[in-house]
Amino acid sequence: MQKFSSTTQKIISVFVIAFAFLFPHYAGFPFFSYAIIVLFVIWLFLKYIAKQNFNDIFFSFKNFEFKAIWLGAVAAILLFALLKYAIMPLLKKLWPTEAINLHDFDFIKGNLVNYIFVMIAALLVGGFYEELVFHGFIFTRFEKIFNRYKTVIAFILTAIIFAVYHFQQGFLGIINAGIAGCAYHAFILKNNRNLWYGLFFHAFYDFIGLSFIYAGR
Repeated sequence: MQKFSSTTQKIISVFVIAFAFLFPHYAGFPFFSYAIIVLFVIWLFLKYIAKQNFNDIFFSFKNFEFKAIWLGAVAAILLFALLKYAIMPLLKKLWPTEAINLHDFDFIKGNLVNYIFVMIAALLVGGFYEELVFHGFIFTRFEKIFNRYKTVIAFILTAIIFAVYHFQQGFLGIINAGIAGCAYHAFILKNNRNLWYGLFFHAFYDFIGLSFIYAGR
C-alpha cells in the first residue's frame, strides 16, 4: 500500500480541513446529514493517508469516563452563565446593533417534538461531530503541520476556524462560538486529550441554549 510523504499528508490534510469547513454550509444536504459524509472523508484520510484511526484524534470508547458527563454539565452551566449574563451584555454595549442570529431554531419554540429532536441532534452533531472534527481532527492536523509551538498555534487556528464556522449566527455569534470553542478544547486538553469531556461539555451547553429557545427566552 502506498505510503504518503509527510509533506503530501500535510497538503491533503489542508484540503480535508477546508472540506470539513465548507461542505456542511454549501452542499445543501438536509438536516445534519452532511455529518455522515464529512466523518467518512475524515475516516478515509486517517486510514489511508495518515495511517491512523479515531483514537489518534482523541476519541475512543475505551476512554469513556462517567465523570466526563457531570463535569461537562457543570462546566456548561458555568460557561453559559458567563456568556449570557456577563460577556454578551458587555459586547452588546459595544455593538448595540448586533445580535446572535439563532433563527434557524425558531421551529422548536413551544414545540416539544421538535425540541426533543433537536436536543438529540445537539448531542450527536454539536457534541460528537463538531468536537471530533474540530477539536480532534483539525487540531491534530495542525499539530502535524507545524513544528515549533505546534500546540499553541494549532489551538489558536482551530479556535478561529471553529468560530468562523458559525458565521451564520452573525458577528456576536462568531465571538460566542469562539469563546465556547476555546473552553471545550481546553477542557479536552486538560483531561488528557479525552474527547468525551469536550463532547459532553459542548452537548450540555447546547442543551441549555436550546431549552432557552424552546421556552421563548
